[in-house]
Amino acid sequence: MKHFDFDRISIQEMSKDDMLLIIEALEYTGKSTNIDQFLQLRNNILQELASLAEMPQERFLEYLKEETLSI
Repeated sequence: MKHFDFDRISIQEMSKDDMLLIIEALEYTGKSTNIDQFLQLRNNILQELASLAEMPQERFLEYLKEETLSI
């Protein structure tokens, strides 16, 4: 079995539904377990996605919700 080393993972093939699900799951888990790492990861992912989309984080989150509800 071949071993691959990588520092970053590309998310370009991930659907908007999956992105929103991951963000919401991290938030729910962080709040339910009081483990801050889940909330930090959620915030890091949201920050990176919003930066890529060139919009504020809250607006990007609204966009994801609008897009997934409109399907």
